[in-house]
Amino acid sequence: MTEGRAASQHDMSELQTLPPPPGRPHLHPRADPVWLLRQDVDQQVELWWFGEPCISLLCYCSSVALVLALGVGGVALLWWAGSAAGGVAAAWRLVVGSALCLLALVVLLKQLLSSAVQDMGCVRDRRRILALRSGGSADPILLLAAGLALVVGGAALLCLNRADARLCGAVLLSTGGAVVLSVAAYGAVVYVGGRSAGRRRRRRRRVRVFTVTGRRNQPWRDSASSQAGLI
Repeated sequence: MTEGRAASQHDMSELQTLPPPPGRPHLHPRADPVWLLRQDVDQQVELWWFGEPCISLLCYCSSVALVLALGVGGVALLWWAGSAAGGVAAAWRLVVGSALCLLALVVLLKQLLSSAVQDMGCVRDRRRILALRSGGSADPILLLAAGLALVVGGAALLCLNRADARLCGAVLLSTGGAVVLSVAAYGAVVYVGGRSAGRRRRRRRRVRVFTVTGRRNQPWRDSASSQAGLI
């Protein structure tokens, strides 16, 4: 038994040391440099804040425009409330103006929070970064909440039996409806684009593991075709 095992181990060592048969190309495992570069870039936490720059720019500009509109409207209503003669007119202008200023402050605080977290680098989780950055999940949700608040405030003002309140309510209702519809259209476009991009990635996904020295014009081959060539 011992002699048989020794003989089999000797035969296996000879097989392992045998040179490759003539005419068979040598195989050199090599990594795809484009894939390695993509993996290296994908691991950079600082670059996670700048993915999809067009969407980020769109969300940032929308947030800035909403902050300016809410701030200007709120300050105008508060100034208008100080010059009002009646108690009811001054009350609704004060309430609506304060609500608009608070909404503008909330949207502005979100943008400042994202900038502060990005500068400090205290968040290292990819999901949290994608949610906090402009163009992530937090901006559309915040814009949707602000639009719904405008719709509710405008509908409440339309119920008052005052001409000035109805005019302000119509403006708030139309503005909030436009914001809600814009966020809904943005979500639909992102959803459809994500599904189509996922399909394209699944079609193009291939595992490249072999390079054949005998064929320099086609250095990269799929694993299935390379294994078939070896067989």
